[in-house]
Amino acid sequence: MTSISDRIAALRASFDSRKTRPEKWRREQLYRLMTMIEENEGAIHEALQADLGKSGFEARMTETGTVLSEIEHTLSKLKSWMRPTRFSTPLSNQPGRSKVVHEPLGVVLIVAPWNYPVNLVLTPLIGAIAAGNCAAIKPSEVSARTSELLARLIPAYLDTEAFQVFEGGADISTELLEQRFDHIFFTGSENIGRIVMTAAAKHLTPVTLELGGKSPCIIAADSDLALAARRVAWGKFLNAGQTCIAPDYVMVDETVAQSFIEEMKKAIEAFFGADPKASPDYPRLINERHFDRVAGMISGGTIVTGGETDRAARYIAPTLLTGVSPDAEVMREEIFGPVLPVMTYAALDEAIGFITSRPKPLALYVFARSRDIQNEVIARTSSGGACINDVVMHLAIPDLPFGGVGASGMGAYHGRASFDTFSHARSVLTKTEYLDVPLRYPPYSKTKLRWLKRFQ
Repeated sequence: MTSISDRIAALRASFDSRKTRPEKWRREQLYRLMTMIEENEGAIHEALQADLGKSGFEARMTETGTVLSEIEHTLSKLKSWMRPTRFSTPLSNQPGRSKVVHEPLGVVLIVAPWNYPVNLVLTPLIGAIAAGNCAAIKPSEVSARTSELLARLIPAYLDTEAFQVFEGGADISTELLEQRFDHIFFTGSENIGRIVMTAAAKHLTPVTLELGGKSPCIIAADSDLALAARRVAWGKFLNAGQTCIAPDYVMVDETVAQSFIEEMKKAIEAFFGADPKASPDYPRLINERHFDRVAGMISGGTIVTGGETDRAARYIAPTLLTGVSPDAEVMREEIFGPVLPVMTYAALDEAIGFITSRPKPLALYVFARSRDIQNEVIARTSSGGACINDVVMHLAIPDLPFGGVGASGMGAYHGRASFDTFSHARSVLTKTEYLDVPLRYPPYSKTKLRWLKRFQ
């Protein structure tokens, strides 16, 4: 069996051959990727059902359909993204022309998580292809059926000299991180992000870290409570809460807290019925280890709805908690499951102060009719992204860069941001030979200094 280091060396030789540079090649790979999804969407959905219990609708909405939209957007914009960007040249460098050309970085590593195991492998890959790179791709072994399927499909459709899939556990990831790459794109937990960044430092490799954190959601007293509850319940219990930008806790104005909770109960029942376990639209926890971690958090507050668990089925009901201590585990750690603490505030300052006293989250949500409240929350907080009167959906707009800030990550992708992430913006100045102003050359004089001050 060929070693990992030899496979990476082969990718580098392929990149050095310059085969990935032409626009035609990049477009061909993107079309092949689109064909791969279209011809195998049924098998992809079956794998997602086996790993996470995702319905076909949810799999299309959050995985295959999202990737197809990203490919279409990238194909429509690729020519303009690849075009050099021209800039004005100051008098001191005349006659001359200034531009930025966008170069591929080289051989990049994409390390993906298990919660959206198609989307979070292929969406970064789209950017890597568009920018003209070769890529080593590491799906998560935790979502085993999807990982196996991608390892079989990607070589069948994409150029195997430019793209290699590496299956396996922590040992494979560790060996990959020992190799020299030109960029590492990692999506996953903060703890593993630190390991990735430490390994990258040995080679001075730049990184994009898409991490997570506890994304808060503020519900103002003037908001449409029924609408807010529907959207929060949808975003929270999507993929059984295993979403990096799911609302991780709610802070609701104390004057409407009980009404909001009642609306949440109605929304949960409307979505999944009286017994969510029987709903074909309600996913499962990925494995027993994650089930145990999330189930253990339920004791951190008073259950107002849900709370039922079945370890053998990896099922945890959509659960709302009240009376949660800020120091409880459910408020210290990212939940990544279908448990939602609901806290109250008396004044907006209190809610904002609570949020800003904690690490910066990947997302922040606020529901309010008042523009003043909307603007105040956005102005006084910091997060990777944000939605006003919705949750999660900012992820679906390809022209909006998606990424974290502080402990929730660094760098961004989607649309043009993906192309830029996997490109080097190279500044190029072109000067003519027919005129060479002697001002810059020694010997210097007071006269030259006076002229220098005019040019600068």
